[in-house]
Amino acid sequence: MIDHDRLFKELIHTFFDEFMALFFPQIYEAIDFNHVVFLSEEVFTDIVEGEKRRVDMLIETRLKEQPALIIVHLEAQAYYQTAFAERMFVYFSRLFEKYRCRILPIAVFSYDAAKEEPDAFRLEFPFMRVLDFQFKTVELRKNNWRDYIKQENPVAAALLSKMGYNEDERVQVKKEFLRMLIRLELDPAKIHLIACFFDTYLILNEAEKRQLHKEITLLHPREEERIMELKTAWEEDAELAGKLKGKIEGKIEGRLEGMIELIRKYMAAHFGESLHDIHDQLAQLTNLELVEQLADRLFRASRPDEARKLVEDTYEAQQKLNRQ
Repeated sequence: MIDHDRLFKELIHTFFDEFMALFFPQIYEAIDFNHVVFLSEEVFTDIVEGEKRRVDMLIETRLKEQPALIIVHLEAQAYYQTAFAERMFVYFSRLFEKYRCRILPIAVFSYDAAKEEPDAFRLEFPFMRVLDFQFKTVELRKNNWRDYIKQENPVAAALLSKMGYNEDERVQVKKEFLRMLIRLELDPAKIHLIACFFDTYLILNEAEKRQLHKEITLLHPREEERIMELKTAWEEDAELAGKLKGKIEGKIEGRLEGMIELIRKYMAAHFGESLHDIHDQLAQLTNLELVEQLADRLFRASRPDEARKLVEDTYEAQQKLNRQ
């Protein structure tokens, strides 16, 4: 499962200036980027639904012409939510209650398909408007990728993979991404970050890779050489990272299976066979953190119905993660 939040946080944390310059040039001109502090995450409890909500990113900064503090609240939204605008307002109100300063709310929508997203939340009667809350939005799929390939901006390069393009343009998108990357002349760590982001969302098949290689050979020799050097370097890094990830995942998978087997044996010993029917739910748990929390709570359960409820709640939490 792709960790969309982590990918967007890393990209914007590293290139906050460039992100604002790309999508909000007027705001970019007003911000004093000599004063930028990334604040710790805020976690709020949704009183109605009883769930904890986490604010994606908070950046403390100032305006050039005014000493007043502002907070930039950034939300990266990878899946559709009907009440998203309302959630933005709730976050805004909680943040204002804590910081008591001007807050600039921004939502980045990275759906695979373009949608009509609101940029406001309103409460009104026939006789008066009580609230008109507005926020800035970036709807990536509505942006044509060709409009950004001349940008000398690392965020534009990374986000080409999430912008609007046709299926038959995939090779062209990747080629122009590579050309942008060599023009940027960034350090290897930043190149790796941008390349990993791009390759997460636009993965070429073997036929497309062959076509890309052919098109690269038609470029200017110096440009071709630099692109091939770049591709070779990060493909070697990706291969090494893949091997390391495989080893880590193997260890985690073994630990996960061990924890689930331990839970099964514990329930059989303490509650008999009355809980045998929930073993299928146990088998579908793939999140190690959730399984560890379940084990800790089960050891404190004293009745079969308590144990059943804990397993069912963990299964539901796993299903929610799978849907994200």
